[in-house]
Amino acid sequence: MAVKTETRGELTICYIDGEIDIVRSPEMKKIFDKLTGKKTPKIVIELSKVTYVDSSGLATLVGILKNMRSYGGKMRLAAMSPKIKSLFEITKLDKLFEIMASEEEAVAGL
Repeated sequence: MAVKTETRGELTICYIDGEIDIVRSPEMKKIFDKLTGKKTPKIVIELSKVTYVDSSGLATLVGILKNMRSYGGKMRLAAMSPKIKSLFEITKLDKLFEIMASEEEAVAGL
């Protein structure tokens, strides 16, 4: 898994590539802990290149969202594959997260 970030004013876009699983979740958590530690106001997580997410990956994403909300930050998920989106729907996490079809849609109005 690789995470690249791009900052545009108050917005940080995080591009994740690969699997988000029990092995890679701690690395991802460290990266997002730095962003939420700085109280980054807006984060879009772009998931178009994510091929697999396990329960630890879902827990990591929920933790990031919880941290963001603790200081009034906003977070959106963008560009999930149908397979990953189905996982969010099955687990009902699609009700918790703002999930947008594309990066452009996620950035708009955030």
